[in-house]
Parts: sequence; C-alpha cells; structure tokens
Amino acid sequence: MEHKTLIFEDGILKLLDQRILPLETQYYEAANYRETCEAIKKMVVRGAPAIGATAAYGYYLAVKEYISTDDVIFLDEIEKAKEELLATRPTAVNLSWGINRMEKVLKESLAKDNNETDIIDRLFKEANKIAKEDIKTNKKLGKFGNEVIERDDNILTHCNAGALATVGYGTALGVIRAAHEAGKNVKVYMDETRPRLQGASLTAFEMLEEDIPATLIVDSAAATLMKKQVIDKIVVGADRIANNGDTANKIGTFMLSVLAKEYNIPFYIAAPISTVDFEIENGDEIEIEIREDKEITEIRSVRIAPEGVDVYNPAFDVTPAENITAIITEKGVIKPPFKENLLNAKK
Repeated sequence: MEHKTLIFEDGILKLLDQRILPLETQYYEAANYRETCEAIKKMVVRGAPAIGATAAYGYYLAVKEYISTDDVIFLDEIEKAKEELLATRPTAVNLSWGINRMEKVLKESLAKDNNETDIIDRLFKEANKIAKEDIKTNKKLGKFGNEVIERDDNILTHCNAGALATVGYGTALGVIRAAHEAGKNVKVYMDETRPRLQGASLTAFEMLEEDIPATLIVDSAAATLMKKQVIDKIVVGADRIANNGDTANKIGTFMLSVLAKEYNIPFYIAAPISTVDFEIENGDEIEIEIREDKEITEIRSVRIAPEGVDVYNPAFDVTPAENITAIITEKGVIKPPFKENLLNAKK
C-alpha cells in the first residue's frame, strides 16, 4: 500500500491518522509516550498488530525521556509509562505483547549495566525489529491463507484487518492480497462496520489502492448475501485469541459467525501467533472495551441520535471456537482442536 501506517524518523513517531481517512491523508506526530498513548486511545492508530508496534515505540520514547534521571525516579516513571500504555486499549493483546518485549530488553540491559546510550540503542533496535517482523509475519500468514482460498471466491470481511491495522500487508486482508496476487480473481464484500465505519473508510480505501474488486455493504446486508449463497468464505482479523480458540474481534463478528454456521460458510480468523493469549482459558476472560457514546450518536461530529438516549457501545465481541473453521497464522492454518494445535504452533 502506498501510505505507511507508521514511520519513525528524527526521533518522532509518525502515525497515519486513520480517523480522517479516506477524506485526508495526514500523519499524527508523537514525540513522547504520552502523545503515543493519546494516538492509541483516540484511534489515530488501530488494529492489534499496529497497536503493538506503536506501543513498543512509545515505551522506547519513555525510556529515552527518563533514562538520565535518578535510578529510582527512572524506574518509577517507566512503570508509570508502561501502565498508561497498557490502559489505552484493553482488549488487544498485541499491546501488552509489544510492551513486554521492550521491558525484557530494558531489564536485560540494566542487569548488564549497559550505559545509557547502549540501552536506548538496544530498545530502538527492538522496536524496529517488532515493526519489521510484523510485515514478514503478515506475508507468511497471507501465503498460508491463500491455500484456503479458491479461484473466483467471494470473500466477506468485517472491520479493517489490512495494512492499516498492521505495520504492513495485513492479516485478513493479507490473505485476500495473497489470493489476488496469485491471480485467483477473488472479490471482496466489505461490511461498513458501525459504529466507526472502518470497513467503509479503511478497507474500501485499501481495496481501491490495491485494485482488488470489492463491494461495500451495510452490516445488516451480510445475512441476505449469505442466504443467497453469494458469500463463499468469511475472513476476519482478531484482537485477542484465548488458548481454546475463542476470539475477540470487532463488534459484529460473533453475529457473522452464527450466520456462517447457519448457512455452512467457512469462517476464518487471520491473526499472528502473538495475538493468542496463552494465559487465558476462554473468551469469558477477555476484557471487552466499552467506548464513548458519541461513536454511536454521531458520525464525523454530526449528531444522528436524540440527546439523552442511552447507549451501549462495546468495541468488540467474542466468537466461540466452535464457530471458527480455522485460524490462519504465520505458522500455518490451524484447525480444531485449537487448544492443542495453537500451543504446538507457539513452539
């Protein structure tokens, strides 16, 4: 894709502002971890893998800012920065995964009594490594995902799990990209994905940039297309996967999985192994982020609902493992039983 999700140069983290796509292409600049937190919280950047890489750079910026202070103050400030970064988006596991990798490098460096310059350099290299690994991982994931896509497939996707949700290439859209690049003549149906319309604004933007045939639909049209046997497969991303295969993804995903089961349509999750939370047994343990009312009552700051109406706005829902045909990862296409096979893929 022409526009990069994130760029780090001259000490500044530059994030493609996804709140204003596709109308404008501008970069939000974060010069410290606090501005990085705001970018994640306010969804300048979104998508689990992209959040993980962004948080890694945020952690680096925090260390760079405080490393010259007193040792006790330094450790206190870094712990504070870590907690603030972790609190920005509680559902996406890649956030903590990225921060934990950075924290491990810091602790190893401090144990070796590295000097300040060496510590900062090691952390910067680790953040860069996380970003570069994401692109490689997604291309591997796309290659494996291409194996389950047949020529002329009509593929339904929900929300945005493309290059914009990652450092590059994408997860669910990475599978679609790989199939398109293989000349399989696939066509994409994109749910608009209320309330933030990531399908309409972001997935449509990516499909047009990649010249992949795609049709935008309202969320509620998906069932009709499935009933008419227009949809051959459903491929979506993930923000957190429990070790039994239960998967948290954008609100509305669970509903699609139920419909897919009803109409015997294969339902695939596309996500890197880093999105699997091996510390939780099932989806009941996944914290679901509840977002502000105005995401539903307004569209681009224009109010569409009456003042005073009650609002329930969960950002994600959990699709049970039994509704999932397979999980496409960079280690291969993982089929049930998920608990055993995901653990084997981790090794």
